[in-house]
Amino acid sequence: MKVAENLIHISQQISNACQKVNRTPDEVKLIAVTKYVSIERANEALTAGIINLGENRDDGLLKKWEVLGDKPVWHFIGTLQTRKVKNIIDKVEYIHSLDRISLAEEISKRAVKKMKCLVQVNVSQEESKHGLAPEEVLNFIKDLRPYENISIEGLMTMAPLTDDEEQLRNCFRKLKELRQQIKNCNLDYAPCTELSMGMSNDFEIAIEEGATMIRIGTALVGVAGEEEKR
Repeated sequence: MKVAENLIHISQQISNACQKVNRTPDEVKLIAVTKYVSIERANEALTAGIINLGENRDDGLLKKWEVLGDKPVWHFIGTLQTRKVKNIIDKVEYIHSLDRISLAEEISKRAVKKMKCLVQVNVSQEESKHGLAPEEVLNFIKDLRPYENISIEGLMTMAPLTDDEEQLRNCFRKLKELRQQIKNCNLDYAPCTELSMGMSNDFEIAIEEGATMIRIGTALVGVAGEEEKR
């Protein structure tokens, strides 16, 4: 299916989820995760009216940047190696995967403007996932004060791949509770207004639990090679 057709369906799902909890759809940023699709498919997303694109590898982002430039708002959503910060720092608006001081130091050193970062939290504490344990987050953010070129815009997590709705809700609720703890500290460098959570399989639940950013790949832009099948 075309991205525009997928977008109609997903926009309705977003609207329905918001209505359930007395939110409005404009409170939720839709990020099209284009890491598995071609530049043409990513451009199709832009043409359909999607503003935010997410990439999880520096090389994938750079290839798309060569063609699309700064037309989209770029989000780096994958694990970011310190040595690769220099490759993407002037091209992205948000980094969703801040999880260690060495990375913060490199981002702050290389930043051409104040970089909007989200701290990645491994709420489910699965070994296969990156991010800080929930109990480490508050002290980690307090330790970021010296890095003047970083603004902590919020928190990000990946929920377990499960059909257990209560398990998903618990994961998203924990992240929201963590965000509130940080907001209560009134740190000028950590407004922490964003909750980046929810993907193709669970974004409606994430919205009901307070997501302000949802990262949708397969359900929106598909997977590699799909555009050739249409």
